[in-house]
Amino acid sequence: MNFLILKKHIKQLSNAETGGLKAQFKLAPDIRKEFSEEKIKASNPRKAGVLAIFYPDTKGELHILLTLRASYKGVHSAQISFPGGKLDPKDSSLQHTALREAKEEVGIAEKDITIFKKMTEVYIPPSNFIVTPFLSYLDYTPKFTKNYEVEALIEVKLSDLLSDSAVSSTILSTSYAKEINVPCFKLNNYIVWGATAMMLNEIKELIKIIS
Repeated sequence: MNFLILKKHIKQLSNAETGGLKAQFKLAPDIRKEFSEEKIKASNPRKAGVLAIFYPDTKGELHILLTLRASYKGVHSAQISFPGGKLDPKDSSLQHTALREAKEEVGIAEKDITIFKKMTEVYIPPSNFIVTPFLSYLDYTPKFTKNYEVEALIEVKLSDLLSDSAVSSTILSTSYAKEINVPCFKLNNYIVWGATAMMLNEIKELIKIIS
């Protein structure tokens, strides 16, 4: 998809209804589906904001950025995510959190990013976070600069995300479960699952209205 198509339909996308949990649960691990709204609220989850950044490559083809987290002592070590992080007491909003963290992690100035839509929040049981994704775009081809929190940058063609062949499943083991079968996206030779896959599927279904 060409970047100009996205720009042309920004208003339509910003006003469109999102797929919500129905879209997210198509790519959700079974363990996530066990958590009701009441159970989530009772857990008093911490808040976080992440940024889905759309941008053109040098030929104008539309991309979206993912990151591979660096290895650390935590439940999300070496997993794939969007730029973003936890709400800081100094942040004025979760949108501010997402912009600040994106600047820190991938080196994009907040003034260059245009946010045009807030998507459905996602609860992450292992770390007890509830994450709000924001859709945004850059008007130029960026040169990302990753910090110590990021092992690798994953620049995904949106046409690859929109392809039905990107959806698959895999068996994996985590810090809290062994050999579980989970739905996933296979993008740029990476397995994208869990909360990030849930967010991506809601984004995919939204973008398909203009594709």
